[in-house]
Amino acid sequence: MATIKDVAKLSGVAVSTASYALNNSKKVSEETRQKVLAAAKQLNYQKNGLASDLKRTSTNTIALILSDLSGPYYSELIKGVQDVTSTNGYDLIACSSIGGAQSTAVKFLKEKRVDGVIILAHNIDDETILESAREGFPIVVLDRSIKSDYVTQIEVDNVHGAFVATEHLIERGSRNIAFISGPYNSHDNELRFQGFRKALDKHGIDYKSKWKVSGGFTREGGYQATKMLIAQRDVPQGIFYANDEMAIGGLQALNEKNISVPGDISIMGFDDIQLSEYVSPPLTTMRQPKYEAGALAVHLIFQMLLKEEVDSYYKLTTELIERDSVKSR
Repeated sequence: MATIKDVAKLSGVAVSTASYALNNSKKVSEETRQKVLAAAKQLNYQKNGLASDLKRTSTNTIALILSDLSGPYYSELIKGVQDVTSTNGYDLIACSSIGGAQSTAVKFLKEKRVDGVIILAHNIDDETILESAREGFPIVVLDRSIKSDYVTQIEVDNVHGAFVATEHLIERGSRNIAFISGPYNSHDNELRFQGFRKALDKHGIDYKSKWKVSGGFTREGGYQATKMLIAQRDVPQGIFYANDEMAIGGLQALNEKNISVPGDISIMGFDDIQLSEYVSPPLTTMRQPKYEAGALAVHLIFQMLLKEEVDSYYKLTTELIERDSVKSR
């Protein structure tokens, strides 16, 4: 395994200079920093953030990296991870990926400050994960398709779930259906859009781009996206929101314009967060196994730490939860 001395030698600088560069210190120029980083990448050098002070290789800690720590979707996922982590005598650190390459989350990945990592953060790119993946440092991803011997993927069947949701709207009388999407760089969002299109195609319904609006997976985004649909003066018969938070924001926008749900329009969500049962009307949605995904992810990490073989890919199913936001037959 390459050491910082090897990096310094290859880049033609002193060990202290290499250390400054790898720690993004202002004591070295950007040109020198890039030269050292290139050498580190060539040697597949991985900095151990704990080596200098703890003098050990095991931290008894698992990191859960999320794009947003505040969203209601994450509470059950975190609980699933926490329950299995604590049962095995480990600590859990949940951190946000806000900040990109300079975030604490990326440092956990690149510097091996924990024993394993679970990632649900669409703003961490695949390259960062692949550069960090290595033997003895298991990574489980919940939001992307990625190929590596050291990365395991757990995926909810987003395509089928979105297909079922859209077909439910169609079977209840909606022919003109809008899709309120999450971030365009979200793997889950893209798969849900695929399922949406498959259902339209099956039933011979034309897709209209004007009825695809981004809500960014947030309540405020869903509210604004729905207001945009209303402003077009051609409100569809149904709306499929790619997550429940956007659907709840959409309910508010529809209510402000006295558009009745489900009398004038049917709406579907995705996730089945706790709040979806208590809004008015209660939200029809696709339940995904949030707790189970978190528990399985950390369970697989512990198996990999014990050098046991695990599959590289796991797919979890969704379930239609019928409430009152879609017209009855």
